[in-house]
Amino acid sequence: MKRRDFLAGSAACSLAAWTGQALAQSGPLTKIIFPFAAGGGGDALCRLLAQHIAPLLDRNIIVENRTGGDGLIGIKAVKGANPDGATILVTTGPTMYLLPMVETTPSFDSAKDFVPVSQLVRFEFCVFAGPAVPAADVKDFTQLVAWLKANPDKATFGVPSNGTIPHFTGSRLEQALGVKLTRVAYRGSAPIINDLVGGHLPFAISTLTDAIPQHRAGNIRILAVGSAARSPFLPDAPTLKESGIDLVADAWYGMWLPAGASPDFAKKLSEAVATALAKPEVKEKLSAIGLIPVGSTPEGLTRELAANTAFWQPIVKATGYKITN
Repeated sequence: MKRRDFLAGSAACSLAAWTGQALAQSGPLTKIIFPFAAGGGGDALCRLLAQHIAPLLDRNIIVENRTGGDGLIGIKAVKGANPDGATILVTTGPTMYLLPMVETTPSFDSAKDFVPVSQLVRFEFCVFAGPAVPAADVKDFTQLVAWLKANPDKATFGVPSNGTIPHFTGSRLEQALGVKLTRVAYRGSAPIINDLVGGHLPFAISTLTDAIPQHRAGNIRILAVGSAARSPFLPDAPTLKESGIDLVADAWYGMWLPAGASPDFAKKLSEAVATALAKPEVKEKLSAIGLIPVGSTPEGLTRELAANTAFWQPIVKATGYKITN
């Protein structure tokens, strides 16, 4: 499997963009390196944060999209940067814990090569079905499982790419349910939804925000969300845990500095981030693109990364999935 086939988390899933600019300040220039293309939800998050934390830190903050290698180019650019606080990494949590798991030779160690700053926001995944699964028979996730067991030749699902949280969520569901599932990897959520609406694909796992418009239009049915609690964007949809599956499958963005950076600066930066994320106007803009503000201490980010690594590692290992590097 080539590296280009791996798209960590939902970095490839489309989200509406907000194109705010950083405020010019009198202090030194600081770069937020975002390892994916401009125009998506993660890029919008970076630009929104840059605008609001720049005055708190008295710095000029710009966002640089350092794309390539499914996030690895940007991550390595920060890994090798001067730890003077002038270079900041913002990327998805899955990029930081899944990439080292699936690379044949890990390119970085998330715990050793970076100084944690803050978990920023969460975003959610969901399981949803199209008209190929009869609506009269399947109105919830439990009924989907029953339908899949009764129709094993149709037990096919789509994911936005291989090597993602949706990919490994499907593997976990297959294990938990005792149902053989056939995974089809797409390039993002849009073609998945097109195939579902067209009746060419029974069900899929992808980002909640991408699925909601067609769900509300009645073209697809969201059967369960992967978050720990019901989504604020679709509170009527039960979680996988409520549906009998002991699995939390969501994702998040985090912020890191290069190894060797000052812990005092990391703490100051995390406090600035928390202040920005608490602002009503910031919450409103993030909600509009399907992002749920979190904000954490550096220690909180360390715990989250370690917990996610411990949870997903045996699931990923059991699949045998690897990418060459």
